[in-house]
Amino acid sequence: MKSYLAGLGSLAVLTLLSACSLFPPLPGAAPANNPGTPTTDPGAPPALVDTVFSAYAFVDANANGRLDEADPPLEGAAFTALGFGDTTNADGYAMILIPSQWDEPVTARMAPPPGSQYAPIGSQEVTLQNGVRNQATFFFAPPPGASPTNTPVQIDLVYCTASDGVKLTMDLYRPAQASAPAPLVVYIHGGGWTGGDKSDGVGLIFKEELTRRGYAYASINYRLAPKYTFPAPIEDVKCAIRHLRANAEKYDIDPQRIGVIGGSAGGHLAALLGVSDAQAGWDTGEYLDQSSRVQAVVDLYGPADLRVMLAQSPLKYALQVFGAASNQDPVLDVYSPVTYISPDDPPFLIMHGDLDEVVPLAQSEILYDRLKNGGVPAELVIVKNAGHSFQSEGDPIEPDFPTLFQMVGDFFDRYLR
Repeated sequence: MKSYLAGLGSLAVLTLLSACSLFPPLPGAAPANNPGTPTTDPGAPPALVDTVFSAYAFVDANANGRLDEADPPLEGAAFTALGFGDTTNADGYAMILIPSQWDEPVTARMAPPPGSQYAPIGSQEVTLQNGVRNQATFFFAPPPGASPTNTPVQIDLVYCTASDGVKLTMDLYRPAQASAPAPLVVYIHGGGWTGGDKSDGVGLIFKEELTRRGYAYASINYRLAPKYTFPAPIEDVKCAIRHLRANAEKYDIDPQRIGVIGGSAGGHLAALLGVSDAQAGWDTGEYLDQSSRVQAVVDLYGPADLRVMLAQSPLKYALQVFGAASNQDPVLDVYSPVTYISPDDPPFLIMHGDLDEVVPLAQSEILYDRLKNGGVPAELVIVKNAGHSFQSEGDPIEPDFPTLFQMVGDFFDRYLR
């Protein structure tokens, strides 16, 4: 893991792996008094107590004063907040991790690359606050005489509007080299169905491998508990697929070659999307003339049988997320991927760490067995020495990250090419 991810920067790696916990802090949890002093509840499941702030930097290449498809990302800009910092990558993206649950407002800044002639448009400062606003976008004017280039990423594209008016957004990454229309992989972030964002999660580190192979890559947000309980998340995910299929020509993607990848809670949603059809009743809202079915699923350590998964968990999670009356409420079966398996489901690649204490390996083993018994092509890769989010628990993980990337790429090549 170290050998491959060193190029990402130690802070970025720590952020990616920390931001994938299945159970983030519950709303209302007391803030830490200072960075490095996280608050914990001994009776609660493993909690994400670190604070992640992220930002994008873009160049106003066509000088129209607004962010659009003609505006490329700005690499090398410096993003800082509360004494922590990161540099934007080729996608114009930077993220920092504050090692505690920091709930006070902070001033975040984005400076152009040192020695460059990029000029900020508007303020270079923005106020961020955990649970309120964790991401910002900064805009820069290009140096005099610079020629515009096409951007490899579009951020905050609205894919659907929920019934209460909430705009649901996605980031769309173009393939490095491809002849349109390109196959598409949709990424669903984790976060215990109560947190997380399309800009974080271990699934994003598969993006580079897939865009290099010629895939478009869409990372989506969805409504989160406790404000929005199920079926809102799966309704949103399905709406995203229908939107992408309806706008395939606009995005230069092939509507018949769509795969999905998700980690943790996102893995659960990816699996649920893969096995459920319109009869489940979750195809609501816009683009109902389009199908929400996908052609391939990669499930990274996601829950598959919620009644088993939540049997020993505090009731508050079942109540908040799924509206269950108890940890054995039959409604948990309604939102369990194992309930919907049928022979017409797409092929699955399942990956899970053998030392995962957040989502037990047994969850993926249950899903794998049910898929195989149901006549669905499925493969289970057990990652040795790996905890949740494939974090190393001492010895190096096996397979290592480069091998995992190749496995995922080869899987999608097999079923989306």
